[in-house]
Amino acid sequence: MVSRPGGEKQYRKAIRLIQERGHERLGIMMSWAFLDDPKRLAFTLARYKFVAKMLSGCAHVLEAGCGDGWASRVVLQEVGKLTAVDFDPVFVEDVNSRMADPWRFECRQHDLLKRPVRGRFDGIYSLDVLEHIPARQEVRFISNLLASLTGHGTLIIGMPSVQSQRYASRLSREGHVNCKDQKELRKLMQKYFHNVFAFSMNDEVVHTGFHAMSHYNLVLCCGKKRHRFR
Repeated sequence: MVSRPGGEKQYRKAIRLIQERGHERLGIMMSWAFLDDPKRLAFTLARYKFVAKMLSGCAHVLEAGCGDGWASRVVLQEVGKLTAVDFDPVFVEDVNSRMADPWRFECRQHDLLKRPVRGRFDGIYSLDVLEHIPARQEVRFISNLLASLTGHGTLIIGMPSVQSQRYASRLSREGHVNCKDQKELRKLMQKYFHNVFAFSMNDEVVHTGFHAMSHYNLVLCCGKKRHRFR
């Protein structure tokens, strides 16, 4: 039986709602981060907020490599429709087990090294994915993203800088096989887009400061070139 909310009047609606539906749950990775280093949740949310504001108003957005999908609803707030994919079925199952109104979106298993995602998207973003993909396979990954992006669409890539790796944990470094300098990342994406805008990020602050001191790099790409790179 749900008890009657007490306390200050302005909080009673919120208390009643959470008592009725239960507490929201973190995903697998964010639960681990909250145990291991809670401030990382702030960094993650800041990255997703940047994406949300940049893609605000897009009709249909794809998240490539959603992990546990905990922060995906930040983007969902700003776009018409969100589809999320990840190659790991454990994460996809976790995302769907926590899916609830009013924050439902499609999440399914998909390996972007094998083929493009079905559908057409006017916005695509991929955070903390490219650094896990061997350099010899990055062209295939990017090409498969572009195959689903409309001609006027926007792609955002976010990844740790190569300079940050001296401070990364051993566990992180094991998975980070393809970190890049910001200039290197921008040059790579200029092969595919006419316009590539680079941003630096330190902790939760996004800026345009000296790239070599950036812990995390973001590139916003638009004006897709017609020719393909396979």
